[in-house]
Amino acid sequence: MILDQIVKYKRKEVEAAKRRKPLAVLKKEVARLPVKKARFREALQKGRGVSVIAEIKRKSPSRGILRKDFNPVKLARDFKKGGAAALSVLTDRRFFGGSDEILKKVKKAVRLPVLRKDFTIDEYQVWQSRLIGADAILLIACLLPPQKMKRLAAVARKLGLDSLYEVHTERDLRKVFPLRPTLLGINNRDLHTFHVDLHTTGRLARKIPQGALLVSESGVQSQKDILYLKRLGVKAVLVGESLMKEKNPGAALRKLLGSKFERIQ
Repeated sequence: MILDQIVKYKRKEVEAAKRRKPLAVLKKEVARLPVKKARFREALQKGRGVSVIAEIKRKSPSRGILRKDFNPVKLARDFKKGGAAALSVLTDRRFFGGSDEILKKVKKAVRLPVLRKDFTIDEYQVWQSRLIGADAILLIACLLPPQKMKRLAAVARKLGLDSLYEVHTERDLRKVFPLRPTLLGINNRDLHTFHVDLHTTGRLARKIPQGALLVSESGVQSQKDILYLKRLGVKAVLVGESLMKEKNPGAALRKLLGSKFERIQ
């Protein structure tokens, strides 16, 4: 299974990074940075409508290369003009063609909060995320035991980062319930098969913990989809491949949000 391959490689990647730069050194570098205030969740809850997290992604294991003229800085600026409330940047290199450098460039180019989209399995990655400028990390419930998620989220909170807990099944939801997540993403893409079903959000939305800001991830193609999700209580949507494949991603985002370039009301 591709997910097993990704996690197996990610463990090796993290251990190699620790050898190059031990955690103690990484912590010292982070300690020299200004104090950071979490603002990713805050950006998503502004206004009465549905916010968009626009994703910057070069390729995926299931779709291959998504954009040959991949220019992350231009994409970030176009998405900001198009009305994105926040950005998601893939930093996994081997499977998604991302990098920490891409996230750094995006952060310098725009002032939108950025989610570091990666397979976070170790505390080391949380400190890395702060060092490269991320505003939030992703915690995928099917990959992590509850206590591990709790520890990683605690480190993130200490560093001024939000944590987006990602679920796909009721089993995942049961794992995160005790953690009282304030930012919860329902991934409509099965990470084992990569099949996408927007109704995954429909099945799980009514069961989310009270107080969690709900994000629906993957599968959003149109305003009709956003309106469907809004009725389910979704506050934000993460949109990636459908925008990345467009000739003009910024214009496609404006069309998705509506002719007035505003969040869906």
